Amino acid sequence: MNCYETLFILKPTLTEEETAKQIDAVKASITEQDGEVVATNVMGARKLAYPIQKNERGYYTVVYHKSPASAIAEIERKLRYNEDALKFFTVKYATKREVAEFDRQVANCSPKKEESKEEASSEA
Repeated sequence: MNCYETLFILKPTLTEEETAKQIDAVKASITEQDGEVVATNVMGARKLAYPIQKNERGYYTVVYHKSPASAIAEIERKLRYNEDALKFFTVKYATKREVAEFDRQVANCSPKKEESKEEASSEA
């Protein structure tokens, strides 16, 4: 299993429910291919560098996952046929230095479990 980062940009005209459904579909696609979703970074709506399909903005999402190499083709195939996805790409983390960076990025976007436990115990 290799470490990957899949970034995809959705149309800004989607509702919150539709956007959440699209993100869940990508996560489901990863798990169907025997992958493991490690973290998700929902960056929200941002201005695009250039218009894509007459859209000036897009809804950015990054999914960090550990998947077999054969799964990437299927994940990208599903994104390619998704009419709501404007752009997407996948980055593979291969070397020890890159995997360390992958772990750092996952730690930055994951909620701190220890902190939430400490806050709950201090409130009680």
